[in-house]
Amino acid sequence: MLDLDPPDHTRLRALVHKAFTPRLVEQMRARVQTLADELLEGITRHGEMDLINDYALPLPMTIITEILGVPTSDRHKFHKWSKAVVSLSSPNVTMRVLPNVWMFIRYLRRFFKLRRQDPQDDLASALIQAEEAGDRLSEDELLAMVFLLLVAGHETTVNLIGSGVLALLEHPDQMEKLRRDPSLIKPAVEELLRFTAPVFMSTERYAREDVTIHGVTIPHGEMTFGVIGSANRDENVFENPDALDITREPNKHLSFGQGIHFCLGAPLARLEAQIAINTLLLRVPDLRLKGPSESLRWRPSMILRGLDALPVVFQG
Repeated sequence: MLDLDPPDHTRLRALVHKAFTPRLVEQMRARVQTLADELLEGITRHGEMDLINDYALPLPMTIITEILGVPTSDRHKFHKWSKAVVSLSSPNVTMRVLPNVWMFIRYLRRFFKLRRQDPQDDLASALIQAEEAGDRLSEDELLAMVFLLLVAGHETTVNLIGSGVLALLEHPDQMEKLRRDPSLIKPAVEELLRFTAPVFMSTERYAREDVTIHGVTIPHGEMTFGVIGSANRDENVFENPDALDITREPNKHLSFGQGIHFCLGAPLARLEAQIAINTLLLRVPDLRLKGPSESLRWRPSMILRGLDALPVVFQG
């Protein structure tokens, strides 16, 4: 779906967009809040945690696998597999990731077979059974769609929560402002989306005709990438673009893309980040980095920008 134009893109998007409408996503608020509380309840007694692996990762991973209907016993496998998929966009990709991608594909094919035999009340079953204008998803389209929903449905939100919390820790005045007034969480998440750019670069696009932008001609057929992280710091659009301001208004960031490819999961990502960050600040009031931010490792990827780990300490 990321790489198609209409009418193919229109057909595929129509088959899944109903599951991610703002109204349906809002109905998931209680489940996301319960999960955030449970995760923090289990780790805040210890006085330290890796905020990525202990909190930012399991929250969106659990939600998207529940939506798709992945059995609880299999969920631990998915982050390893999705990391392999994401690393395929890294300039230093190695052959070691390919077996993980193959295992991911094999698992999904078996999963689809089970859902065809025994449909459940989940998105995977709905996609298998879906008909839109008399058209079904082909096996390859189904595989690509669930692949996309699983990877995009958690990897990007992990980056938003993790990098967003890091940005707040590095800007304590903004973190304290949000802590004092949790109602600022909606504009705060929009600013963290702009400031951290969890999806740093778009997927590939091809010029359908010669086009000249700022004196540079992109010939017909050439591949291009849009650098979202750069657009989000455009001084012609944003006043003081390198400053973090959780009350910034207006905030026309491009972190969810634009046009017909605007992120299908934007309402869910916003909800998860709003709840995850506000709940963290409420329940862990003395949160701080365990070491210098310069020592943090960022995951290798051309497309996504996120931390490998985020060690934090607090009063247990």
